[in-house]
Amino acid sequence: MRQLVLVLGDQLNEDALVFKDFDPKEDRVLMMEVREEATHVWSSKPRLVYFLSAMRHFAERLRGRGYPVEYWSIAEGISDLGSGLRRAIARIAPERIVCVLPGDWRVKEQLEAATADWPGLLRWMADNHFMDTPESFQAWASQRRGIRLEFYYRDLRKRFGILMEADGKPVGGAWNFDKKNRGTFPSEGPDLLRPVPPRFEPDTMTRAVMEEVEAVYPENPGDLASFAWPVDRQQALLALSKFIEERLPEFGTYQDAMWTNEPFLYHSLLSACLNTKLLDPREVMAAAEAAYREGKAPLNAVEGFIRQILGWREYVRGIYWWQMPRYVELNALGAREPLPGFYWDGQTPLRCLRDAIGQTLEHGYAHHIQRLMVTGLYGLLLGVDPKAMHEWYLAVYIDAVEWVELPNTLGMSQYADGGLMASKPYVATGKYIQRMSNYCAGCPARPDEATGERACPFTTLYWDFLIRHEPALAKNQRMSLQVKNLERKSPSERQAIQARAEAVRRDPSCGTLFA
Repeated sequence: MRQLVLVLGDQLNEDALVFKDFDPKEDRVLMMEVREEATHVWSSKPRLVYFLSAMRHFAERLRGRGYPVEYWSIAEGISDLGSGLRRAIARIAPERIVCVLPGDWRVKEQLEAATADWPGLLRWMADNHFMDTPESFQAWASQRRGIRLEFYYRDLRKRFGILMEADGKPVGGAWNFDKKNRGTFPSEGPDLLRPVPPRFEPDTMTRAVMEEVEAVYPENPGDLASFAWPVDRQQALLALSKFIEERLPEFGTYQDAMWTNEPFLYHSLLSACLNTKLLDPREVMAAAEAAYREGKAPLNAVEGFIRQILGWREYVRGIYWWQMPRYVELNALGAREPLPGFYWDGQTPLRCLRDAIGQTLEHGYAHHIQRLMVTGLYGLLLGVDPKAMHEWYLAVYIDAVEWVELPNTLGMSQYADGGLMASKPYVATGKYIQRMSNYCAGCPARPDEATGERACPFTTLYWDFLIRHEPALAKNQRMSLQVKNLERKSPSERQAIQARAEAVRRDPSCGTLFA
């Protein structure tokens, strides 16, 4: 055999460079379902089913194009990608192995180690799915004393001509419209007649995957009763068109809002399709920009959506490949608390956490504010080890691939990189959650109280966080107002806050505190 094309679970795009000169007579595709990819973190059942079903559908699509595909399922019992690749070398004896750069440093190291006895056999191919390259990002970052998303995003907008006028200025005269994207729902909640995302009922192949996952990983967290994600290219394209036509117009205004038992609202739900490469970011952004140009969606919605893809998505990938492997071990705040057990079952009287974790386990999904300002914020304020937080996020979300999940968790959410990615810790009291949702209605905790029997743990831990890190935070200009507010607290108030915070740490689910 001339060439063995190794396709990983997050590389399901037919236009990948590994297929550029593919010859069905001389080459073969190899895809493997290996146990370690389900166990190196305690992967949830929705995440496992999503990846395995998408992989199997992609393999069938390749076969439909006449490509010979060697596909090894869970039943093969392969422990890890490295041992699987060595097995393939022994059985197939290819002249070379080609693979797109993985989205996980661990996988890259493992595959290189597996082929160390055959120098030159494994060849990495660039990932043409992304707009920028790791090398280009590093060149950009090396020219700056500090890196920030906003400036990188502007550079990419200019470079690729996205939402730009002919004179080189941004459409609408501004680079972002954040102030218009912080809307909250009225007291009666979101419009019950709004369009809802399409459901993709599991076909025969997906149902078979669901049965295997239940049989092989019965103890893993999560539920499959509601599984209805797009798992192939056609479904992904339909999901894209439905979002652009029906929910994009309101996405911008309500992108930060939350509501009980409303997991999806106006969000696109396309991140998993993008991260497995069933969708290309160029076609997604082009569809959004066309909606604006044609008067079908307002600029604040379109720009906010494109910033998530062209801005954050490219930015976090650049940081990942620039900083790994050291990045995963960073812990700038010295956080050491274990991950609370209720993150795996949602059993807490705190309504915001119960709802966000509950929908995560049910759907493998939560939107960015639920991840950043509910589950992530609680871990940050509590002082949970950032690596434990990272492993939880990687385990439970169907769109989680390490290149995108790790910087978002470690850098943006937990501030464990000390400000490399974000300019300040994103900390707030329970009042933020009250303002952006209805979670606090009916919750036993009171968001405006930091001490006492009904104090909201978010509010208590917020002030405790400022007290514990006051010297370091005082040096951060963007935290100056919060530190000044802390300075107004008397010694007795500080002691009461710290005593209540310690009680929360002893019972982070707050099950006994609000019994």
